[in-house]
Amino acid sequence: MTTSREIHLVSRPTGSPTPEDFRAVDTELGDPGPGEVLVRNTFLSVDPYMRGRMNDVKSYVPPFALDAVMDGGAVGEVVASGSDRFAVGDTVLHQAGWRTHALLPEREARAVDTSVLPASTYLGALGMPGMTAYVGLTRIAEMKEGDTVFISGAAGAVGSVAGQIARQLGAGKVIGSAGSAEKCAWLVDELGFDIALDYKAAPIGKQLREHGPVDVYFDNVGGDHLEAALFAMADFGRIAACGMIADYNATSPAPGPRNLMMVISKRLTLRGFIVTDHSDLAGEFYRRAGAWVADGSLTWRETVVDGIDHAVDAFLGLSRGDNTGKMLVRV
Repeated sequence: MTTSREIHLVSRPTGSPTPEDFRAVDTELGDPGPGEVLVRNTFLSVDPYMRGRMNDVKSYVPPFALDAVMDGGAVGEVVASGSDRFAVGDTVLHQAGWRTHALLPEREARAVDTSVLPASTYLGALGMPGMTAYVGLTRIAEMKEGDTVFISGAAGAVGSVAGQIARQLGAGKVIGSAGSAEKCAWLVDELGFDIALDYKAAPIGKQLREHGPVDVYFDNVGGDHLEAALFAMADFGRIAACGMIADYNATSPAPGPRNLMMVISKRLTLRGFIVTDHSDLAGEFYRRAGAWVADGSLTWRETVVDGIDHAVDAFLGLSRGDNTGKMLVRV
């Protein structure tokens, strides 16, 4: 038997989650049967979308069950195998989430190559966040060469990759917003953004107006950032609505942007999207992103929290902006 340490959701948060909404539980796992693998996780992903799954509401993905493990992206090493597809020592990606060990059907695991890149990369730049950035720019916003692109939450896992992809696709100007001078410096000095706006230093709307008009807005934040973008958009601009983290902990419906009429007057396209609806682009993304990684034009940063018992701390840190780049838990 193998003891797996798991993090369970035990109550549905009102407003910002607290540590009391979660519990660490030890579970005994048996040996893998035919077609199964036992995986010792090395890294767990914590992502903003998980906050919505803590609410018992109908959405594009089922809510987390109470008194059950928090599922989500993880990578780990196969330590026992009843599968013909995977051998002991293989590194795999799966969605079994916040636990030290996972007993999985082989169909729920995907082998990843760690000979060049660390396993954690497949939870970030070459994983769901990177794919989200690629889909949002290429399919949803239909970015064109020469476009001015504004990305909110640009120092996060999705935004930091989106800015670099926009540059590779020939953007005329790449603008990002972030919550500190240090993060803004990283965007410009290391990632190649042309302009980085510290939204805590001055109102984002006032800052953005000085650098428009914006052809493409990649929205990770919503709220005041969406309102600012609507003011700054060029006629026939395109908005890819990826996330609205500003409202995730709201206890009542947030008011819409006061200037939503500009969607009509500027003839804008505003389209929300979920990356899992666009799996047909995965092969294209991995080919192009792999080449960008290989030539050094796509880089990333990780914020790593150590220990399964600190997974909740890592998640709560997302809403505070504690992370630069991808937030991970090293098991």
